[in-house]
Amino acid sequence: MPSTDPPTDHQEAQMPTPGALETSPRESVDSTLTHGSARSLLITILGELVWPTGQPVWTSTLVYVLKGLGIEEQTARQAIARASASGWITPERQGREVRWTLTDKLVHIFETGSRRVYSLSDPFTGWDGTWLALWTIIPQSLRRSRRPLYAGLTWAGFGNPVPGLWLTPHVERSDEVGRLLETLGLKQYTFAFTGNVGAIGIPQEEIVERGWDLATLRSRYEQVWEAMDALHPADANETLFAHIRVISEWQEFPRADPQLPEAILPDWVGRRVARRIEALRAQWTPVVRRRFAEINTP
Repeated sequence: MPSTDPPTDHQEAQMPTPGALETSPRESVDSTLTHGSARSLLITILGELVWPTGQPVWTSTLVYVLKGLGIEEQTARQAIARASASGWITPERQGREVRWTLTDKLVHIFETGSRRVYSLSDPFTGWDGTWLALWTIIPQSLRRSRRPLYAGLTWAGFGNPVPGLWLTPHVERSDEVGRLLETLGLKQYTFAFTGNVGAIGIPQEEIVERGWDLATLRSRYEQVWEAMDALHPADANETLFAHIRVISEWQEFPRADPQLPEAILPDWVGRRVARRIEALRAQWTPVVRRRFAEINTP
């Protein structure tokens, strides 16, 4: 299952035995796909390959896969150490080796984040025209909450057509936004309304144009589509690395794609890209999980 976390603002181990690694990792999969940071790729590996099994993963396994994705070994080990420091994974030493188990904190992130990723292919045809609008006045004493607020609202699909005003057609996410405001101490500084766009003001089409940079997002989706056209993994290792790269790309899109309804964005390229990634994932997963199981041996 894809893994992503909502925005917020080690140990030595031997490599697996040579028999498990008959093919050397490649430095990159496809230059037109975002290479991703060591942190983001590690989270993808943990969510896509470790979480579904419920089994621990060796340091050597994580380093091997990250190296195959173009991450230097030292950087890979630093990413693992930082994931541990963040409370995402916990270590267990066995002799000279260390294996890692996902924490409840990370599992919760995967459970909530993966639902948002899967919803990218949903045409949202049941929208009744109702918008959720927020107007938040951030006092000077809480100015540090500005960045996490904006990141959280963007993750929830809000657009910002004018300073201070945030809008989304996803009224069903009001509870999520309420928890965000409560956590940041901004609930008492926020005005929230639901309703339709009135005919006396700026038309809905212009609000959408101002609220989201859909042209840039469309361009990125088209680049990913072309990149997938060029993916022809020749063996299990190449399939594993391509799989992680594509899933890592997929899980980043909820940060930018507001998932606007079909009534606003008919035949949106983002939904087509998401459906294609879902199909590729279904095709590659059996091979990828077998290969990962071979690598993840002490």
